[in-house]
Amino acid sequence: MKEFVLGGARSGKSAFAQRRALESGLQVIYFATAEVGDAEMAERIARHRAERPAEWGLVEEPLDLAGALRRYAAPTHCLLVDCLTLWLCNLLAAGEDRLHAETTALLTTLADLPGQVLLVSNEVGQGIVPDNPLARQFRDEAGRLHQAVASRCDRVIFVVAGLPLTLKDHVA
Repeated sequence: MKEFVLGGARSGKSAFAQRRALESGLQVIYFATAEVGDAEMAERIARHRAERPAEWGLVEEPLDLAGALRRYAAPTHCLLVDCLTLWLCNLLAAGEDRLHAETTALLTTLADLPGQVLLVSNEVGQGIVPDNPLARQFRDEAGRLHQAVASRCDRVIFVVAGLPLTLKDHVA
């Protein structure tokens, strides 16, 4: 089953996705897309590592997410990706060609992955129109990615104030 968990900053989306991973009863492999760019981010990453269960696997993959998911997907695994918007930022920095190649690869790969997949992302389309071209490109790319991922997932959950709202549930 593929689940997509969206929410704003500090909405509780990651905590919700982690609970879903624990409830799966499967071996959880956490896919971290963040890169350490400064001291604050290093501290944030260290805090997130400490909060996750020690028995969870960890894959740090800032760009080739589709390839990493293919390598670790199995019927006995729950793959938890946190988060797609950080991954998208990394891809924007890598250039247009890489951005389109990697997003296409992810969207193509999702359908064939065995086991459970949880994808977490920040909803960024509900705010004001950004005042600079890069921020507008990010918002537009995130919106397109979210629509495409949501269409390929069995379940889509929007988390607000720690409360999950089911937007789509096509679980057989």
